[in-house]
Amino acid sequence: MSDVLIIGAGGVGNVVTKKCAMNPDVFGKITLASRTLSKCDTIAQGCAKMGLSHVNTAKVDADDARQVAALIEKVQPKLVINVALPYQDLPIMDACLNTGVHYLDTANYEPKEVAKFEYSWQWAYRERYEKAGIMALLGCGFDPGVTQVFTAYANKHHFSEMHYLDIIDCNAGDHGKAFATNFNPEINIREITQPGRYWENGEWVEIPAMSIHKPISYPGIGPKESYVLYHEELESLVKNFPTLKRARFWMTFGEAYITHLNVLQNVGMTSIVPVKFQGMDIVPLEFLKAVLPEPGTLGENYTGETSIGCQIKGLGKRGEETTYYVWNNCKHQDAWREVQAQGVSYTTGVPATIGAMLLLTHSDWMKPGVWNCEELNPDPFMELLNQHGLPWNEAVNVALPHEYPTSP
Repeated sequence: MSDVLIIGAGGVGNVVTKKCAMNPDVFGKITLASRTLSKCDTIAQGCAKMGLSHVNTAKVDADDARQVAALIEKVQPKLVINVALPYQDLPIMDACLNTGVHYLDTANYEPKEVAKFEYSWQWAYRERYEKAGIMALLGCGFDPGVTQVFTAYANKHHFSEMHYLDIIDCNAGDHGKAFATNFNPEINIREITQPGRYWENGEWVEIPAMSIHKPISYPGIGPKESYVLYHEELESLVKNFPTLKRARFWMTFGEAYITHLNVLQNVGMTSIVPVKFQGMDIVPLEFLKAVLPEPGTLGENYTGETSIGCQIKGLGKRGEETTYYVWNNCKHQDAWREVQAQGVSYTTGVPATIGAMLLLTHSDWMKPGVWNCEELNPDPFMELLNQHGLPWNEAVNVALPHEYPTSP
């Protein structure tokens, strides 16, 4: 057993804490910390009601590396699981480096003052983590995370060369709210309002936000309008699988969501530039976050399901043209029954728990340095997805809903 410190007490923190507590053979003492101690206590009480392992709680400001390091010194975990905000990745990584503790997160670093996310800041820690003999596992949620494991699994078992990758993400759930985001509103809205990007022929192609879209049919759900976004796993996937000629990320949005978002953008509520209000500087997007529903409160009456997967075309193991589709569907109702969470939090929290389990127990997943999920053996991760609530499906040589250049 290994002791762990979990930082972040939102919807994903709730799932990770409960899933860790469900596996006492792997996780010893569990400490959950956040800026808001009452949120940690509520989750710990939920664990107690479920008859799970005891969870300790603590207060910490994850913006302050010294505070995080002091808590690590007090708690003495083997691993820190960071499910706080992407702005806080670097302070937590610094604290882990200074205390010699392993690190895992679910989303890459993003500076608070700029709507931009990329791995360069975290990849810069690789040599220092290697020298310290500790590991940082980046982006171990679903997307990023499982989508990279799916791609690595496809490459290992089905392809000699992967040429075209389309990651498709659908949430066909209904939470009954006029407008709400399924994870932190500030991060969610920043992500989808910045320009889109995809990889093609060795370079990034930038497009206006939400400007490329089409209906894609999802298993058990049917056709949903899907939009090309830039998503962080594309950056590492095209680096680690250089045969990819094109790589894109698609996500569904309903008409009502798009309408609300357009109105909010038009009146300036999605801006991250401070404005004066009654003599104070406020950031419109931060104010909007404060008035929108907390993502962790959406689960109880959430119906429907998510469907996330990878659709790949390339050359099979014998050089033949091959298509491959691997995916998971997750019902919001099932997530609520198991851990009192909505499906988007569940599909992020379960992979984080699996990554932590492998890092702590599996030699293939313990490597000093800084790593993305696709750089490690996908097989044990795929096996644990089936065991811990996110079973996957695959289809080989099926028609895929994308256009491909004609082979010469």
